[in-house]
Amino acid sequence: MDCISVKNLKIFASHGVNDFEKRDGQYFVLDIDSFLDLSLPCQSDNVDDTVSYAKIIKTATAVFTSQTDDLIERAAQRVADELLNSFPKIKRVTVEVKKPDAPIKADFGYVSVKIERSGNE
Repeated sequence: MDCISVKNLKIFASHGVNDFEKRDGQYFVLDIDSFLDLSLPCQSDNVDDTVSYAKIIKTATAVFTSQTDDLIERAAQRVADELLNSFPKIKRVTVEVKKPDAPIKADFGYVSVKIERSGNE
């Protein structure tokens, strides 16, 4: 299975269990891998035969910022669901939501949740 990847997509949103996270918001970083068969667009060189990474970014950003979730697990699930529903060519997707500014008293790069979901095949 081939893959279209979007790495380090920076999105400002208001997810978190703390009231101040919902009120103030923070930056999240998403990595998205969309698995599909790219043999046709490799031959045709036609964007209509693939899933545009620009559309993946637009969809993920719209879903991620459309509501506030306590858990980044839920936010990741919502993104995965929408990508699979909006783009039937995508057969499987992984979504990693990184939270570099999680309110934890420790020295860390980021915390994250990574999920993998499959569509109807």
